Amino acid sequence: MKIKDVKDTIINADSIDIMNQLEEKSVDVIFADPPYNMQLGDTLLRPDNTVVNGVDEEWDSFESLAAYDEYTKKWLSAAKRVLKDDGCLWVIGSYHNIFRVGYILQNLGFWILNDVIWNKTNPMPNFKGTRFTNAHETLIWAIKNPKAKYTFNYEAMKALNDETQMRSIWELPICTGKERLKNEDGEKLHPTQKPEALLYRILLASTKPGDVVLDPFFGTGTTGAVAKKLGRHYVGIERDPSYVEGARERLNNISPIEGTAIEFTCKKKMPRVPFGAVLEHGMLQPGDILTDAKGKHSAVIRSDGSIKSDCAEGSIHQVGAAEQNAAACNGWEYWYYKNGRKLVCIDELRRQIRTEMYGAE
Repeated sequence: MKIKDVKDTIINADSIDIMNQLEEKSVDVIFADPPYNMQLGDTLLRPDNTVVNGVDEEWDSFESLAAYDEYTKKWLSAAKRVLKDDGCLWVIGSYHNIFRVGYILQNLGFWILNDVIWNKTNPMPNFKGTRFTNAHETLIWAIKNPKAKYTFNYEAMKALNDETQMRSIWELPICTGKERLKNEDGEKLHPTQKPEALLYRILLASTKPGDVVLDPFFGTGTTGAVAKKLGRHYVGIERDPSYVEGARERLNNISPIEGTAIEFTCKKKMPRVPFGAVLEHGMLQPGDILTDAKGKHSAVIRSDGSIKSDCAEGSIHQVGAAEQNAAACNGWEYWYYKNGRKLVCIDELRRQIRTEMYGAE
């Protein structure tokens, strides 16, 4: 089954069967929200004696842990087959299953990049008062092998987090309000519908516009909804026809973003410019003096593009690090030259060379 034939569609079938039919190495990212095997057992009541609706659907029931492990191994193997070599896998779970999933995932050769904690800002209380409130779920972010060149939009995640590096603890609310799909009786259509905010963060972090995102446990279509909004393609597999119907209606009401809106912060890979090019272009001369911004340290430029100070010699980076007694230094940003009475950062010269040679700003 070619991925182009099922792109942006929902397949009402068993996920393992369909993944084993899809074209090998054909999807960029997989997000999986598999069964948690979390049957409650006894009826759980709130303080007002109303019943807590747990997960009692047939799809979340396994006769033993061994049966659950075997199922997990089968779907993860099928997922690995259909995932591109440089693609990535996200899988979410609770304490009921995530440790078993992680163990099997590693046994299959996946390489874990991060575990991410979804800290729920509005979790369901522990009504019996016998344990801590279960206020989080765990996401595992993994690739097929340690050398995979996976996508990580670091700058976009930093921008999303008010220019602060995104950490592995995400504080987000559970799915509530208008986002929660209901059946004809006004009850939750799906007991564990994930919030769009969670998938927004996942897909913005690890996909590019046009990527194909596979969700083998599609449920009510949160992955597809966010993928469509962000200009990504989705393939959803779901065996429950009522979930499929709800997901299709949901997705039909979504319009993708386009044009400038689809862009995100991304650090461009600029052409490398060696410091020697500054001499070759006549912008500085051998014998000229470089200083730091405060004029505390100085070094003389040599004919081969290396520099020498009172305590070190070598590249602009090596000498800059030595002068600061630091492990590393970006010499382009550290060193300055005198242009008349004004100190100018040598990075300005690098920018001019890039513009002249490559048209890059």
